[in-house]
Amino acid sequence: MSEQVNNLVTALRFFIQISLELVVLFIGITFLVSLILQYVSPERVQSALKGKRLGLGNIVAAVFGGVTPFCSCSAVPMLMGLLELGVPFGVAMSFLIASPLGVFNPVVLSLFGTLLGRRVLVLYIVTTFIAAVLAGIILDALGLAKYVKDVRIIGALQNSEKGGPVTLKERIKTAAQNAVGLFRQMVPYLLVGVAIGSFIYGFVPASFLVRIAGPHNPFAIPVAAAIGVPLYVRTETMIPVGFAMIQKGVSVGAIMALTIGGAGASIPELSMLAGVFKRRLWIAYIITMFLIATIIGYLFNFLVSAG
Repeated sequence: MSEQVNNLVTALRFFIQISLELVVLFIGITFLVSLILQYVSPERVQSALKGKRLGLGNIVAAVFGGVTPFCSCSAVPMLMGLLELGVPFGVAMSFLIASPLGVFNPVVLSLFGTLLGRRVLVLYIVTTFIAAVLAGIILDALGLAKYVKDVRIIGALQNSEKGGPVTLKERIKTAAQNAVGLFRQMVPYLLVGVAIGSFIYGFVPASFLVRIAGPHNPFAIPVAAAIGVPLYVRTETMIPVGFAMIQKGVSVGAIMALTIGGAGASIPELSMLAGVFKRRLWIAYIITMFLIATIIGYLFNFLVSAG
């Protein structure tokens, strides 16, 4: 009984902590995006990310997303801002996938290099970057852009046409209104996701992951990828955990699958994306992140063992 109480307390603490963190992150980042986009020419952003030839915009978006310190949830308002500016759907998706994985994030890379070694570091950069670029291109080629809901973060074009805000004070007021308005739309999805993640965090023992993701399980990598999806973990948080699990016998590939699944498609993010994506695109995104995590996991096991 006392163990269940402790688990409940742990889950509640996690719920409160993550809810507060996400509320601040979501409103703050939405505010900043809305404010910045009032100064940015939609044509300039669209041109920079679209590029001159196929795939260049995806590469630029993956680089931009890879260096930003956003978790999967805080990348969602950025995605919406890009789409509102007219950035191609596939390009915006490359950003969404690359951002939470921290492909070029100095903090993530330093942790990888220190705990898991240079070989793992280089493999992580190369594989996740290529995956983000290709995934954006493929999702766009499949014609999934039409399954984005009409949810707006800003009204930059409308503001400019109507002689919108001129002073900084007026721009700040507009950005704040946009941030609060979008938050009201998204908060139910966010809280449901955090509640599910909190239950898993409080009541699913860590030993469970080690038991099913060990080297003797041929399905350890896809299982780890599937488990990673419900978890709300930043890549920076997962790396030290992964290091400890590797010491207990979990394969590097399983850790990569767990890390990518958890960072790139957590339940809180998926809950928020349900307010942005229609069902078919939402399911396609989940499958995409699962496949990315699984394929990269197997590649890690093959390449690391080969070395």
